[in-house]
Amino acid sequence: MAGNTFGSIFRLTSFGESHGDAIGGVIDGCPSGLELDLKLVQSELDRRKPGQSEVVTQRKESDVVQFLSGIFEGRTTGTPLGFVIQNEDHDSTDYEHIKKQFRPSHADFTYQEKYGIRDHRGGGRSSARETACRVVAGAIAKQVLSKYGIRIQAYVSSIGIHSLNKHHDAVDLNLIEQNVVRIPNVKFAEEMIEYIGSIREKGNTIGGEITCIVTGTPVGLGEPVFDRLNADLAKAMFSINAVKGFECGSGFKGAKMLGSEHNDQFVSKEGVVSTSTNHSGGIQGGISNGEDIYFNVAFKPVSTIMQDQASINTEGEEVTVTGKGRHDPCVVPRAVPIVEAMTAITLVDHLLRNRTVKL
Repeated sequence: MAGNTFGSIFRLTSFGESHGDAIGGVIDGCPSGLELDLKLVQSELDRRKPGQSEVVTQRKESDVVQFLSGIFEGRTTGTPLGFVIQNEDHDSTDYEHIKKQFRPSHADFTYQEKYGIRDHRGGGRSSARETACRVVAGAIAKQVLSKYGIRIQAYVSSIGIHSLNKHHDAVDLNLIEQNVVRIPNVKFAEEMIEYIGSIREKGNTIGGEITCIVTGTPVGLGEPVFDRLNADLAKAMFSINAVKGFECGSGFKGAKMLGSEHNDQFVSKEGVVSTSTNHSGGIQGGISNGEDIYFNVAFKPVSTIMQDQASINTEGEEVTVTGKGRHDPCVVPRAVPIVEAMTAITLVDHLLRNRTVKL
């Protein structure tokens, strides 16, 4: 199985399965001399881990990361950073009944057909548990970016058909971590907590959208043609489980605008070139222009539902798949740190392509 490495210079290779002994990764290309804040890395993992509230899966994992290499006297050495996270609370008996069944909209059928074998325990390698490895790499990437004044913040902007309906400039980003659904609006957050609870009671799931904003990005990140910054961000987002859509800047709304409305006019303020509007989302010609980068990511409903569904087994026979186990009724709140992590990894990778980073 290929495709387990992301990045060109700053690279993450992850390994492990949902119900194996552990998951982990190797981060290559991290600049040397970074004074690593391990508490920050752990706090990012805590934002993603299961069992943190009533609106997510109740699987209990401490998700404590253990670094095995690449750090000496609290600083990165420039050599590969190896790490592991133990799987502690996995009950594989919940999945014995689907050992020979293909769950609707899961990777069961495609993995079986492509590799001739699959780990049915919690989805194996296709499980979103793997994203914990990305959060570790993202937490380190964030610390590199912070040296350059680059900050990444993401939040839940919609659940199902219910939307916050506010531009990111009009929301208080300080409220993101003040509620379990990571919505920067107290009233809307309370409504969505109740809504997700009602979905869970029916044995169903719901999707939503995450908005991400990057501030402090310098001009010049991104390469023309095939390595455009927005293209790499799109790939990063689509590599996350359950992602079904990505739009940068005006996105699909831009398709409904006239060129005279959409064009971002250049202005000079105290000798600094900027734009009067930002429909481009901070990226023009695939290269960052110094304005805030912003984009939306759409997540589908979690495929495992606590309802019976018709399907097929490995013998081609019609079967009824029964949902069991512990699953998120809405994965979007837990995906916020994952979106931030993949954004950070992508930006650091492009930063390193541009210059030699000294810390």
